[in-house]
Amino acid sequence: MKNKFIKSTFILIIGGFITKIIGMLIKIVMTRLIGTEGIGIYSLVTPTFMLLISLASLGLPVSVSKLVAEDNRNNKNLVFLCFPITIFINVVIMVLLLFFSGFISNNLLHEPRIKLAITCIGFVLPFISISSILRGYFFGKQKMIPHVVSNVTEDLIRLIIIAVGVPIFLKKGIQYGCAFIVLSNIVSELSSIFVLFFFLPKNFKIERKDLSFNRRNFFDILDISLPTTGSRLIGNIGYFFEPIIMTYFLLRSGYSNSFIITEYGVINGYVMPLVLLPSFFTLAISQAIIPVISYNFSHGDYRGTKLKIKQGIFFSLLIGIPCTFIFLFIPYIPLKFIYNTNLGINYIRIMSIVCLLHYIQSPISSSLQAMGKANDSMKGTFFGMLLRSITLIIGCSIHIGMWGLVIATSINIIFVTCYDYSKVKKYLKRS
Repeated sequence: MKNKFIKSTFILIIGGFITKIIGMLIKIVMTRLIGTEGIGIYSLVTPTFMLLISLASLGLPVSVSKLVAEDNRNNKNLVFLCFPITIFINVVIMVLLLFFSGFISNNLLHEPRIKLAITCIGFVLPFISISSILRGYFFGKQKMIPHVVSNVTEDLIRLIIIAVGVPIFLKKGIQYGCAFIVLSNIVSELSSIFVLFFFLPKNFKIERKDLSFNRRNFFDILDISLPTTGSRLIGNIGYFFEPIIMTYFLLRSGYSNSFIITEYGVINGYVMPLVLLPSFFTLAISQAIIPVISYNFSHGDYRGTKLKIKQGIFFSLLIGIPCTFIFLFIPYIPLKFIYNTNLGINYIRIMSIVCLLHYIQSPISSSLQAMGKANDSMKGTFFGMLLRSITLIIGCSIHIGMWGLVIATSINIIFVTCYDYSKVKKYLKRS
């Protein structure tokens, strides 16, 4: 189990590094093609996109990963039980978006040009949900190579599609360019699904019992997925309301719509992607740690559970601390190198300090989920979201511009990380 954890982490780190480089290339191409204004417009779409992804997947990938890792049931049945659930949810979301995309864009986000992009989200979600469930199966089996290969393939395909397609659609208007970026996920996710199917065992067969309704499996899936979804949903609801609250109160404070779009584009297009760059490393650790901790904790190996959590935090800080120093003292070098801009340097210096906690937040939260304590993670996310929203309202009302958003984001990261850590410590102390 120890060797599997180290091997899985190592594979995910390498894969995460490759996909992060490709992701940076995608960001660079997008920035050069649609400009700061386009990035700002796309940034308004992103919170809605992330919220709907959480709704559509319903935490099913985490459920599959955890239950498969326990290795005491029909794993194929677990996967097939998830498909009808996620398809039903996706169809409902798709229909709702067809009717309400105009209301979201015009009345909530005050930007009519994002209506088409929001409508397109509905067509992308089914492909993301299915690929996520398949990844959850391989995670549970601690087979990380399929995940890495599918991710790299997906990002490469998306990079090519965006580079070729966006200039064509931009001729019709920036709204069409942003909508095409959303739709590019369909082809990239399809390629990911095909790769994952390729890694299924050669003797893989589907029997009647795999497709039958298993009551125990069904409710075990929901017992894990609903709290996990609740946690992610709460975070994404807060993220969804972020541009709505921010736009409303900044407009009331006298800021122009063009200022809001431009500065929001700087923060979400340049600042946050840069300071969260080390997250490929912490995400790899978080993904590798779930099946290991799930197995150890369910079998009463609490000492092993503590050790893996400590290792997760240590490895996260190992790369997080050097990156923090770079972002704090010489942020203009990576900013200029990656995005060819100097915009957002002051934001980066502040966020780099806070994001040191964000780097360890992911493995800690994943540990709670693996221990079957997703409810606690959900509570922490809820209180953090509430605190963030209140701070955002106050910050955007006292005429400090986008610093209100920076302060609100920082407070959220500090609170959620400390809350989750206290819960993990409490449960392991009891054990």
